[in-house]
Amino acid sequence: MAKKHDNSKFPFKPEPFEDWFKSVKHFLHDPPVRGFLESIDDFFKQPLFPQPSFQVRVRNLRNKHIVTAELPGIRKEQISIDIIGDTLSISVKQQDIYIEEDDRNKVFRRSESFQSSSRTITFPHPIDENRTKASYKNGLLEISISKVRGKTIEIKE
Repeated sequence: MAKKHDNSKFPFKPEPFEDWFKSVKHFLHDPPVRGFLESIDDFFKQPLFPQPSFQVRVRNLRNKHIVTAELPGIRKEQISIDIIGDTLSISVKQQDIYIEEDDRNKVFRRSESFQSSSRTITFPHPIDENRTKASYKNGLLEISISKVRGKTIEIKE
């Protein structure tokens, strides 16, 4: 017959570091440390070098797609449109150079800024670049993409 152990002889022994773990947990979860750690988390959730972007809208009509991009303050020469297979990419590159000269005080300053942004749209069919048209007026880029009609296959019995 097996002996039963009396649990009262072996009282529960707390973990040796239990109090230390509790104090660290409280330290990390109570203000001001909690707020500091949350701000670090928020910092790393954002991209390191955020890319400026622009609004793009795609309308699906019966025989074509109309892509509209809002690009206020952008010159036509700064816009590039690329088509590869079923994707359309719109890229904008801005470069501004500021020069200040003062002959009297012998001061010369030059500063440059460069920004680029792009958007890529994927369509459910290849894009025929010969049937795609683009226009740009008053900060609004409009691209018309004809839908490619596939061949209909008749099913025989």
